[in-house]
Amino acid sequence: MNAPLIGLTTTRNLNNAGNAQFSLGIDYPNSVLRAGGAPLLIPLGQSEEQLDELVHQLDGLIFTGGGDILPEHYHGVQHPLVSYVDEDRDRVEFSLFNKILTRKLPFFGICRGFQVINVTLGGTLYEDILDQKPGSLRHQYHPDYARDYLAHPVRIEADSMLAKITTDLEVNVNSFHHQGIRQLASELRATAYAPDGIIEGIEMINYPYGLAVQWHPENLYAYPKMRALFEAFVEAARIYQQTS
Repeated sequence: MNAPLIGLTTTRNLNNAGNAQFSLGIDYPNSVLRAGGAPLLIPLGQSEEQLDELVHQLDGLIFTGGGDILPEHYHGVQHPLVSYVDEDRDRVEFSLFNKILTRKLPFFGICRGFQVINVTLGGTLYEDILDQKPGSLRHQYHPDYARDYLAHPVRIEADSMLAKITTDLEVNVNSFHHQGIRQLASELRATAYAPDGIIEGIEMINYPYGLAVQWHPENLYAYPKMRALFEAFVEAARIYQQTS
């Protein structure tokens, strides 16, 4: 049987020669490959019809990290630290998320992807955690620290999918975000928290497999509990492939 086909969203940027490109950090597809999946990078700019056709081919979808979401999408305000906004990426990812819900496709959100899922379902964000949440910790360790730097622990709810996958109620994670969930969408459940109360893990209620984390497990693949997140997701995609 073929490996489950896993879509991964991409970002739009310029290479060193100044040429436009779609790109994705290599640790994302490598993590999928090591977990037994077949990664497929999804370029931006596609029409609704093209996205429909694409979703029908996938067995799972990962919403990856990247720049900030346009605040207008969550009734937010402009903030000087909101950066790297790409309105076409917002459009593509919001559309993809709505399309996969109708097919009950397994999904996994990472960092920006975690936020995209919340916003698409009607939740809101802090435009900047340190500026807007009193008593919050530092969450943005880019670019001063290595991608595998363990910035803080997260507490995991005992009865959650996340606890079942990691087999633990606390894990140490990296942290490369300045935004976070302010108001959680009603269709989501918070399943992990940073020490300052910022939500770090969510799962979709009454859905076969829908999970997202605020940290970057693809950069922590050396740790078994982080590998388990990709292994569990690819296994869910394999089950979808066999039963759909």
